[in-house]
Amino acid sequence: MSETTTAAKAAPKARATKSTKSAAASPFADFEAFSMPNMEVPAMFREATEKSIDSAREAYAKVKTAAEDATDLIEDTFETSRQGAVEFNHKAVDAAKINTDATFSFIKDLMAVKTLAEAIELQSTFARQQFDTFSAQAKDMQEFATKLSTDVTAPVKDAFEKSFKEFKAA
Repeated sequence: MSETTTAAKAAPKARATKSTKSAAASPFADFEAFSMPNMEVPAMFREATEKSIDSAREAYAKVKTAAEDATDLIEDTFETSRQGAVEFNHKAVDAAKINTDATFSFIKDLMAVKTLAEAIELQSTFARQQFDTFSAQAKDMQEFATKLSTDVTAPVKDAFEKSFKEFKAA
């Protein structure tokens, strides 16, 4: 008997749920106070709004162009830096190879000497040559680093100068 009563009570709940969903979709559909009024927008307000929208579009276009230019500038700067770093590393490896070859050649010549005087003379000559070589390599690396820093910073400097000129003109 209790089973029949429970089944009878469950059926009305299901119906209530269905009717609630249809009412929840549009509870005030027929209520006149919530309908949108039909009113005409004044021409001055419309013109001001259109001008604001045009201004916003122009500002967006300027910002978008500036952002794209900045992105291009950064990409170019990073690419220049990358190429410079690779070239600098090649120069360093070449210098190390030259110095290593000179050292092995010196050791080979040192093993062939017969007197202490020859060894001292060979050592002095090698030291002088290596000093000159190191000086030339250091000068070359310094010149390259200076050129690289100029190449990397020049586009950024030009972009800043251009933007300041545009800012002053505006």
